Amino acid sequence: MSRKSLTTFVLILAAFLGGHTNRASAAESGYGFYLLGSTTTNAGILPPPGTYALDYNYFYSGDTNFTFDIAGLVLDGGVDATLYGNVPAPLWVAPGKVLGGNIGFLMLVPVISKDVSAGASLTGLGVSRNLQDQETKFGDIVPGFMLGWHHGNWHFKTHTLVNVPIGFWEIGNLANAGFNHWGIDNAAAFTWLDSKIGLELSAMAGFTYNWENPATDYKTGTEFHLEYVAVQNFSKHFALGINGYFYDQVTGDSGAGASLGLFKGRVAAIGPVMNLNFQVHKIPVSASLKYFREFDVENRLEGDAGYVTLMMPLSVAGK
Repeated sequence: MSRKSLTTFVLILAAFLGGHTNRASAAESGYGFYLLGSTTTNAGILPPPGTYALDYNYFYSGDTNFTFDIAGLVLDGGVDATLYGNVPAPLWVAPGKVLGGNIGFLMLVPVISKDVSAGASLTGLGVSRNLQDQETKFGDIVPGFMLGWHHGNWHFKTHTLVNVPIGFWEIGNLANAGFNHWGIDNAAAFTWLDSKIGLELSAMAGFTYNWENPATDYKTGTEFHLEYVAVQNFSKHFALGINGYFYDQVTGDSGAGASLGLFKGRVAAIGPVMNLNFQVHKIPVSASLKYFREFDVENRLEGDAGYVTLMMPLSVAGK
């Protein structure tokens, strides 16, 4: 029996016994507060000093299903989840220099809509159970700051994001929008952009550190994430390329509530990206449309993710 099958078996068995099915995968809620794939194109570029309106629209649909035979009893079950998140993110880039670069401050304010179901039937005993929760709630706010540098075709950026646990969370709810614990994400990125040939290469790597959930005594392990993109700009208004992400827990889940022990998750994904630049009432708008197909999954749901990201300047220093 593979570890993934064992994980799913324990999950569904826990559902029969009234356990917390949000422990379907490594990381207590099945995913971290840093949204994988959110920073691919222009990952290393901090915009010029000014005030900007960013809006992330995130879509995810994933599941895990299985049939398991134990001592002649067949356990059929699975977990299905769909998620839509709208995350406004005002950004202010300060004038002047800090450590030779620019500094920016932002605030992510997510509104999350989740529909999660888990169920199983145990053939031979006539036992079945289905659980479902659907919520649309405010998630945890995430303030942060960025530092950016520019050297010809090369651009570099770092960020620090802090998860503040004030969003909707209740014990036993499958569709929690928040995490009920503090977290911090540190990352560094670069972008190489040659305007003569229109080619962009970007990548970002970071680590997410999680505090323990005091209500469940569950501490999600340290999470590593890597994102990358190769984009060809065909004009000032249109670009097309390939982007992807890789996620791996470098330490296992822990705490008294981590009944599965040092549990770790992993996933990779790849897909197309399209960037558009246009104007709305003379206001320049940058849009990025991304799709990711997940693969090489361990101890997580497997599915499809997508983004529609918009950015527009509200004011730019000197203009």
